[in-house]
Amino acid sequence: MSERRDVVDQKTPLASGPTEGAQLSTVMERQAQTESPLDSIASLCTLLILVIFAQAFIFQNFEIPSGSMEKTLLIGDHVVVDRSTFAPPSYWAPFVRHRDVRRGDVIVFLKPTPEDLILVKRAIGLPGDRIHLRNGVVYLNGIAQNEPQVARSGDDGYSPFRDDFPSVAPTSGEPLTATWALDLPSHIQGDDLVVPPGMIFAMGDHRTESLDSRYWGFVPREKILGRPMFVYWSFKTPADEINKTSLGDHISFIAHICLNFLSETRWNRTLHIIG
Repeated sequence: MSERRDVVDQKTPLASGPTEGAQLSTVMERQAQTESPLDSIASLCTLLILVIFAQAFIFQNFEIPSGSMEKTLLIGDHVVVDRSTFAPPSYWAPFVRHRDVRRGDVIVFLKPTPEDLILVKRAIGLPGDRIHLRNGVVYLNGIAQNEPQVARSGDDGYSPFRDDFPSVAPTSGEPLTATWALDLPSHIQGDDLVVPPGMIFAMGDHRTESLDSRYWGFVPREKILGRPMFVYWSFKTPADEINKTSLGDHISFIAHICLNFLSETRWNRTLHIIG
């Protein structure tokens, strides 16, 4: 990098004398004066189009509102999501790298039912995989998985349906969606849940606190929006902030951020890579 900069620096002094420098300055001033308001508007519109394009097809920012992905993602993390890697290849952007979802990828997606909320979980099972849990440990195709990123709350105790999924039938108190409660038995073979074609089985890293595919079913491949790349800003946020939806609550929290930006920003998470 330094060698290339030196070469550029050697070529940049085009005006070696005072007369040439004055002429160059005059030309630049004339160019600046000839730019009309329409030119300025066109430049701004071009910039706006590029930003909208990047937001819609390449990158997007999201805030993490819950602790279902702790320790990987914390409440108050603001992440940049890559929307191009998991998208279908397109002829107009052959330079963009595409690949399919892999086991262990952190994915951002639209919750399938009953409401299209944007969620973030980890892809555990791909089509054809056989999955079950024993005492909270994931078995994938008969092999216990080593998951150092998983967090468990020590005071949550044992929950039969959650920790021994799917061999233990859900009770009436389990927060299953109505659709999944009807569909779940059709995907069980023996003690395993078998992932059907075109679907992903996803779970949160905070297994005892995550409402995930155990409770609302598979993630359709077409519902996946992208993958979070890194944390660009993280602010200490109360766990119940997600439930405060009034205008007054929003204004109050914005004021709290302004007053405590330096002290409550998690500076050590800035540019933290998500994996």
